[in-house]
Amino acid sequence: MWEGRALGVRRDVTALASAGLDVARLHEAAIALVDRVVPCDLTCWASMDPDSGVFSTMTSGVNRIPRQYEPVLAACEYTPGEPHTFASLAQRGDTVARLEDKRSARLNEVWRPLGLSHELRSLFRAGDICWGGAGMVRTNDFSERELEFMTWVAPALGAATQVAARTSARRTGAPAIVVVSGDGTVRSSTASAAQWRDELEDIAPGRFAVMLRAAAAGARSGTFRARLRDAHGGWILLEASELVSDEAGDSEAAVTISRASAADLLGLRLKAHGVTSREEDVCHEVLAGQPTSEIAARLAISPYTVQDHLKSLFAKFGVRSRAELAAKLS
Repeated sequence: MWEGRALGVRRDVTALASAGLDVARLHEAAIALVDRVVPCDLTCWASMDPDSGVFSTMTSGVNRIPRQYEPVLAACEYTPGEPHTFASLAQRGDTVARLEDKRSARLNEVWRPLGLSHELRSLFRAGDICWGGAGMVRTNDFSERELEFMTWVAPALGAATQVAARTSARRTGAPAIVVVSGDGTVRSSTASAAQWRDELEDIAPGRFAVMLRAAAAGARSGTFRARLRDAHGGWILLEASELVSDEAGDSEAAVTISRASAADLLGLRLKAHGVTSREEDVCHEVLAGQPTSEIAARLAISPYTVQDHLKSLFAKFGVRSRAELAAKLS
């Protein structure tokens, strides 16, 4: 029975992927499908930047978490030591996990105050790349059968999310610079920061503050770079680097917020189309205008192998020439 339900949901998810939906609409429809088999009181699905693990979109089920808890829940994802964060699950290669650690901040500060006590998380992968995940919460525990069901349908959800990630509507907007302290407190900002704050707040209340805190934390380790979906289907690029750090541990970071360019999204788009690492190498050389002989010499492969990789790239992007491939990725 469970296997039949899983196959049915997988077919339905595949149909949704072929309908050309964006990520938010895809997840909204998929939530309804999954809820018929694994019901829950609250659920939130997210797409993720496959390079940084940062959330790009967030979609809730019929019942939304009260707004005052959304910033707390989002902040938990970037709190050191918090069990089963989406980033840690993705890094470990897990597909499903139940939250059983009683020390969890989101359990004690979000779910229990709402009268909930059990959480199930599922990661959506396409191959080795994680494109998103689901958090599902309710009063009673999730059964082994339900964990198996989510394990069966997760690959279809990963593939569908990957397909939806290929669509990127571009919008204009002036870049902004925000100087933040180590805990994410804004010290100063350019005037255009208000526009970006509004865009990120459209995704979820408190999103702007949470992402500044994540960027400040990432800057302490060197540099931080993440691509986020905005509320209109476009992409926002966040980059941060540490400015000062004194002996007391206080630090400041400069966070740049801008509209992601085609070059910023190139790696994401290549991954979304299933381009292999060697095909990616060839693609970069083609975009640099290198001829076949030079590409072969640079990559230590034969010209025939270069042509094979080009044929594969053309098929994946639906083009017939180098010029068309370059235009597609510009």
